[in-house]
Amino acid sequence: MIQITPAAQAAIKGAIEGAGQPVAGLRLMVQSGGCAGLKYGMSLELTEAPDDLVVEAEGLRVLIDPQSGTYLNGVTIDFVTSLEGTGFVFDNPNAKGGCGCGKSFC
Repeated sequence: MIQITPAAQAAIKGAIEGAGQPVAGLRLMVQSGGCAGLKYGMSLELTEAPDDLVVEAEGLRVLIDPQSGTYLNGVTIDFVTSLEGTGFVFDNPNAKGGCGCGKSFC
């Protein structure tokens, strides 16, 4: 369902270790907004919601709400460092289009 590259795994594991408290997992979500209509979100969660889809991806526990699951099926998450900036990049085969900023899709 979800693939996480080694670079993204390292960044996520570093964030979890730096959280200072136990976390239930990494929440991936799709929200309204951005230039193209939808945008990705990520957060560390202390608890999981009863209706969360829980996926073990590359040794990480990923929490996905039911509405976001449709959009995230097949997504690959990478972490890149470039002259334009450092951060997570989503490669989503379900996206019909995107915008110039690379942070949103439709």
